[in-house]
Amino acid sequence: MKSEDTPFEGGPMDGRVLPVLLGPTGHPPKTYRIPVPDAAGGPPTVLVYRRVPRGHSKRLGLHQGWKYEFATEGDSGAGKKGTRLRWPWSRPEPRTGSGPDATPGGKPDDTDG
Repeated sequence: MKSEDTPFEGGPMDGRVLPVLLGPTGHPPKTYRIPVPDAAGGPPTVLVYRRVPRGHSKRLGLHQGWKYEFATEGDSGAGKKGTRLRWPWSRPEPRTGSGPDATPGGKPDDTDG
C-alpha cells in the first residue's frame, strides 16, 4: 500500500511527521485516532486528529497536500450534527421548532375566513 509522510500539529504529537496509509482515492483518512495506553492499566486515551489542507500555491491555488490538526476534547466527531453520511435519496432531517401546530412555510394563519 502507498503511504505519505504527514505532519501533525497541536496536542502531544505536535511537530511529528508520520507515514500515513493512503486510501483508494490517494488521500489519507479524514480522522486519525491514536490510542495511548494508560500507565495505571486503565482504558487507553484516544487522541483525535482531523485532516486539513496543508496549503495552496500562490499562483494557481493548487492543493499542496494534507496535515493533521489536533481535535479539542469536545470535538470527537461522534454524534455531532452534520457528520452523518447523507444520501440524496434520504429523507430530510426534521426541522427544529416545527410541529403539528406550526404554520407551514412561515405564512400567517388564515383565520379571517
